[in-house]
Amino acid sequence: MNIFERALRSVDGAQQNHRATAFTVGVVKKFGDDRGGQLAALITYYAFAAVFPLLLLLTTSLGFVLHGNPAAQRAVLHSALADFPIIGNQLQDNVHSLQGTGAAVAIGVLGLLYGSLGMTQILQFAMAEVWNIPGTERPGFFPRMGRGLLMLVALGLGLALSTATAGLVGFLAHGALAWIGGLLGSVAVNIGLYLICFRILTPEEVTLAQLLPGCLVAGPAWTALQTFGGILVAHQLRHSTQVYGFFGTVLGLISWLYLAAQITMYAAEANVVRARRLWPRTLMQPPLNRADREVLDAIVKQEERRPEQQVRTSFKDEDTGEQPSGKETA
Repeated sequence: MNIFERALRSVDGAQQNHRATAFTVGVVKKFGDDRGGQLAALITYYAFAAVFPLLLLLTTSLGFVLHGNPAAQRAVLHSALADFPIIGNQLQDNVHSLQGTGAAVAIGVLGLLYGSLGMTQILQFAMAEVWNIPGTERPGFFPRMGRGLLMLVALGLGLALSTATAGLVGFLAHGALAWIGGLLGSVAVNIGLYLICFRILTPEEVTLAQLLPGCLVAGPAWTALQTFGGILVAHQLRHSTQVYGFFGTVLGLISWLYLAAQITMYAAEANVVRARRLWPRTLMQPPLNRADREVLDAIVKQEERRPEQQVRTSFKDEDTGEQPSGKETA
């Protein structure tokens, strides 16, 4: 063992002996084991593709639900568009509800709804990967669509509640107090929205208590991203937008969406690591410890595609090099 390996193993031993660092390393390693970066990129792509259909669907729905109250329609719509950095102002000026005959509007709404459901489908896929759900236990097409509709309803209700919270805080307070109250209200709403969405997306055997810890982290993180993410992205792109024009603003939006996807994925991974006690993890192998083996077993098990398929895994003994009897994971 050379000096560098001894140093790394010393750091590895130290992180395993401290609960906070061991849990953090466990979450980061689980994120990597599940290809969390690729899943976050997929979520970003579908979220970007769904932004405009969702906004068109929202404005059209508001036209029916809040008919005769244009002020309320503008308040809800502008609160939604304010969440998008860089291009929020452009969206406010260019996104309008569908117009025309009842049949044409109905067909357009159905098309927008189907397109928007793509984002909910990739979110369900990501949660199934995070929780290592075998292919035989994942829901079929129609249940997934039903969950997707519930997700869209939850997002719409969360948006309305966020708007109402901001309006109430603005009515009761002014100045810095209103700003702080608005932030605290947004944190509470976002925690609740994350909890509802995770409940819709995750398996039924996972309890609300197991979903709550990640939401308590993701809610404030999402609020911070809403509040300061636009400023950060605008600062980073203030020169590139002069060169690339609107393309630079699109890059800013994609970067912002990717950060949001990363927050969601890490929150979900934290829930899994805590629920299954998947820490401490080793940085240097061999040997593999209990948490390492459980994670690798679960990754193999989720690849089952047929009820009659049985998957077995085994690990070589680090001391003898012999391969013990396989572990049944079916």
